[in-house]
Amino acid sequence: MLKRASPRVGSTVAKAPDAVRLWFSEALEPTFSTVQVLDSSGARIDRDDKHLDSKDHALMEISLPQLKPGTYKVIWHALSVDTHATDGSFTFTVAP
Repeated sequence: MLKRASPRVGSTVAKAPDAVRLWFSEALEPTFSTVQVLDSSGARIDRDDKHLDSKDHALMEISLPQLKPGTYKVIWHALSVDTHATDGSFTFTVAP
C-alpha cells in the first residue's frame, strides 16, 4: 500500500518538485512497478526514469522537468516482493 508521497496527495505546492517520490509499506519488485506523471491535458511529462531508492526498496522515484503552474496526475502500479499488487492515482497542484 502507498504510505505517503512527495508532493503529498492532493497538495498544492509553491515550488515545483524535481521528482515524485512514493513510499510503500513493503519493498517493491522494480520490473513490475511503474509510475507516470501526466499534465492536465493527459500528456505524460515525467522523464521516464523510474527507479527504486538504492537503500530503501519501498521508495519509488521518478524525476520531472521544470513544471509550470497547474495540476498534475500521478498514476502508479506497485508489485511488492511478496507479490501483493496495488495501484492508484492522485493529483497535486503547482501554484502560480
